[in-house]
Amino acid sequence: MEELNKDSLYVYVHTRDQKKPTGGGEGNTQSNVPWFPRRIKDLDRFANHILSYGSELESDHPGFTDEVYRERRTEFADIAYYYKHGQPIPRVEYTEEETKTWGIVFKELTKLYPSHACKEHNYVFPLLVENCGYREDNIPQLEDVSNFLKDCTGFSIRPVAGLLSSRDFLAGLAFRVFHSTQYIRHGSVPMYTPEPDVCHELLGHVPLLADPTFAQFSQEIGMASLGAPDDWIDKLATLYWFTVEFGMCKEKNTYKAYGAGLLSSFGELQYCLTDKPEKRGFDPDKIASTNISQVSSPKIFQQCIYPFSTLQCYLLCTAVIINCRVFVNLYGLDEGWGDMPICTFNLRRA
Repeated sequence: MEELNKDSLYVYVHTRDQKKPTGGGEGNTQSNVPWFPRRIKDLDRFANHILSYGSELESDHPGFTDEVYRERRTEFADIAYYYKHGQPIPRVEYTEEETKTWGIVFKELTKLYPSHACKEHNYVFPLLVENCGYREDNIPQLEDVSNFLKDCTGFSIRPVAGLLSSRDFLAGLAFRVFHSTQYIRHGSVPMYTPEPDVCHELLGHVPLLADPTFAQFSQEIGMASLGAPDDWIDKLATLYWFTVEFGMCKEKNTYKAYGAGLLSSFGELQYCLTDKPEKRGFDPDKIASTNISQVSSPKIFQQCIYPFSTLQCYLLCTAVIINCRVFVNLYGLDEGWGDMPICTFNLRRA
């Protein structure tokens, strides 16, 4: 522990009650514990296990019949496919059309941020403009944004070709690694995307990942997922959906958005502050049991949202861990894992 404290920016001890190893790692076969990454470089093993690749678009995708767009998506997918931990993220020369699409989204959303976004987002956003090239006429490079996040909270960005499973995505968060796409939505409908794109990642997720409290919350959810059974992964993913993706909070009795799905969508950012969506009290147990398939649609806020009083995410993440009981039942991690040093590997000082 002394060595960890000396070499790391952040160490959080979840338990010292180490159980006898029964599985979960290489060489242990008498356990039903799902495989999980043990070191940050282990993310290389599943980073390409995506649900779709490159030009594999659904028939209702705006770019489905656009061969040029599909080829471009494959180019982005190849960048992510060959990326390995420790490498600089390859820089992309975005086309004029791609930059125009970004500019439309950027211009419209930045009009709403002062009145609709939470104060943490509005505090960080000017820093991104100053340090990472956030402009209407420029799509920021993931490498620049990743370096900025490392300086702020120890988070880093890793390029990904498409959607990861909930288990794999959450595992990255345990190491303060955020898997981000580099491609951009189709230019024919700049205000809509059926999947996460670089607008969603950079405008929605990145600003809050630069906030220390929110970054810790994100990592805690990721850590709770390591070695967890499938049903708990579903619960954690649902909590993530209603907080990190579509969360709201109150500031001086006024609702504000902090969820990335809101902050990156002009329509939903406007809609969420109206009196149309039902606003229910925040209860992690009830939220985790919600059937996400019934509400995960573009009409999400015709269902319900779960704001909490202030953006004190660390209080929430404590509730997440307590309710999920994941760390109470670590299923027998390998020797030396009682202090969960895994969370500090990507926080080493340079």
